Amino acid sequence: MKPTLLVLAAGMGSRYGGLKQADKVGPSGETIIDYSIYDAIQAGFGKVVMVVRQNILTEMKALFDTRWGSKITIEYAIQEVNVPIEGIDNLPERKKPWGTGHAVMVAKHLINEPFAVINADDFYGSDAFSAICSYLKNGISENENTMVGYILKNTLSDHGFVSRGVCEIDANNYLKTINERTNIERINGEVVFKDGEGNQTPLDETSYVSMNFWGFMPSFFEKAEAEFKEFVKENIENEKAEFFIPLIVSAMMEQKGLKIKVLESSAQWMGVTYKEDKPIVEEKIRQLVKAGAYPEKLV
Repeated sequence: MKPTLLVLAAGMGSRYGGLKQADKVGPSGETIIDYSIYDAIQAGFGKVVMVVRQNILTEMKALFDTRWGSKITIEYAIQEVNVPIEGIDNLPERKKPWGTGHAVMVAKHLINEPFAVINADDFYGSDAFSAICSYLKNGISENENTMVGYILKNTLSDHGFVSRGVCEIDANNYLKTINERTNIERINGEVVFKDGEGNQTPLDETSYVSMNFWGFMPSFFEKAEAEFKEFVKENIENEKAEFFIPLIVSAMMEQKGLKIKVLESSAQWMGVTYKEDKPIVEEKIRQLVKAGAYPEKLV
């Protein structure tokens, strides 16, 4: 059975200042998602599911169904901002969705096979797609899932802070701990993260980080739903609380004995967290096209 690629494309783009999911970065008008779909097809994925907001669904379907609908099945799941949660009343009004963990959950009805999860605005590289697709086909089990790990210093932006899941791995490349850090940047030559009070803590720039490139079994959905209810109960008064994928993984590792195999990537991260990142991504893609890694026109 071919695995599915789940693309998290419901982000608000608050730091970017627009709908970055649809912004063109390739020489023939391609988006970062187009490169991810191209790499997924080459690697052997059988379906793409995109998590989007209702108000961008028409635009996203017009972009990606037209380009890729004849080459791979594309389906869409909707992540709403304010959603009812069974058994929980008096939820605060929110302006942003509940986060990446909730975004994965809303695709439950569309996925019955092993699946990979990626961000819409991150360029992961073809080797990463090949490695995780192979693992999903051959190595994954209910108790051993996977993720692609990137080197922290290769994933920073020159234009502001980024969010990363900072990882500790053992000698056999299994994940020991993962901590979501939402405010990482290089300050005076040192990589640090800031907490909510502005305190700075140094980070090892050679650490592995998660870029939200995960590989899961479909049983992940049920376990995530249970964790989500507990998270909402604990954060019912916090309208800014976000349910991140690493929170689910950490809980499952601690409570269920889940193991996460870390597939290494030394690739330089490319993404468009900020508007100023776009010209850098455009130039790097031009270099990849020139080197023959991608055709000038993907479709």
